[in-house]
Amino acid sequence: MPPPLSATIIPLYDRHADAWHRHRSPHASLEEAWLTRFSAGLPDGACVLDLGCGTGQPMGRWLAQQGFAITGVDSSAAMLAHARALQPAQEWVQGDMRTLALGRSFAGVLAWDSFFHLNHADQRAMFPVFAAHAAPGAMLMFTSGPSHGEAIGEFEGEPLFHASLAPEAYRCLLDAHGFEVLDFVPEDPACGCHSVWLARCLG
Repeated sequence: MPPPLSATIIPLYDRHADAWHRHRSPHASLEEAWLTRFSAGLPDGACVLDLGCGTGQPMGRWLAQQGFAITGVDSSAAMLAHARALQPAQEWVQGDMRTLALGRSFAGVLAWDSFFHLNHADQRAMFPVFAAHAAPGAMLMFTSGPSHGEAIGEFEGEPLFHASLAPEAYRCLLDAHGFEVLDFVPEDPACGCHSVWLARCLG
């Protein structure tokens, strides 16, 4: 029996890291409005944890250009090789976000276009990970789908798994783990129809 599509994400990105690097713009023009809102809640020079950072572009690059210190985590060694070459001054860690335990907290936690590759159970289990790495007052931003379900995209001719919980489930999980929802915009037309969550840690 073949593995579930949710288990194929890391090998897919390892195989196609060079193609992803070529296709992904280094400029965060599409995401800049959300990044600006996220960073407005951070102290100057704060440390930001970027979960599923990929090549570190464009999100990590934009934040680093604003003077923030980036710790990027990704399971794909091939994607991280690009990140280290492009931004050697930042910290890049190979690891699985689902089992991450860095033993330190951050002023910002980001999971943009990464968290939504997890299956439903793994997404629910991520909220303690978010909380464990969020300092009091930390900003949290992640993308999801607009409603409960699964969707199969495509990259380099291969199926690419995505999943989402219902908005009400995310709100309950955020509340249960000490986060206040600042905003949720489903399928934001100004951001390429990304569904974006912005929250703050109340701990």
